[in-house]
Amino acid sequence: MRTVSLRDAKAGLSSLVDEAIGGEFVTITRHGKPVAALIPFEAAEIARKALGRARPGLVAYLRTFPDGDFERNPSPSRDIDL
Repeated sequence: MRTVSLRDAKAGLSSLVDEAIGGEFVTITRHGKPVAALIPFEAAEIARKALGRARPGLVAYLRTFPDGDFERNPSPSRDIDL
């Protein structure tokens, strides 16, 4: 993984894009701190799909356990003063 400053990234964007096309990850820093990354498009698509997956809620997760048939407690909830 290559690291470049924002100033150098502005000056050599074409070569950095060529590196990303070749599979290289490029970290861009501002004042010495990482702020952005240039990555191959395929890697971005994989990340986008992974982040977009719908995760099951707690109840759906609990139902995946053996004997995961849970019944709701029929007793009324208690009142709380807020």
